[in-house]
Amino acid sequence: METKVLTAHVPRPLAEKVDEIAARLERSRGWVVKQALSAWVDQEEERRRMTLEALANVDEGQFIDHQAVETWAASLDSDKPLKRPL
Repeated sequence: METKVLTAHVPRPLAEKVDEIAARLERSRGWVVKQALSAWVDQEEERRRMTLEALANVDEGQFIDHQAVETWAASLDSDKPLKRPL
């Protein structure tokens, strides 16, 4: 796989933590950074997918009214809590 060098300035304490993890795992600093960056990219892609899915649900009218949620939440402290809004 073709690679590309990325350079980033990070706070010294963060860099030291990366070095500590690399030593503990007996891996290189680059390996640790690549793992962390890959995980972050995956997380951001999933966040975007979920956001687009949620926006599509709103466009289709599939959402719970905010006031209905507030009323339900307020009822949870009562003797007769309401059913969860659907």
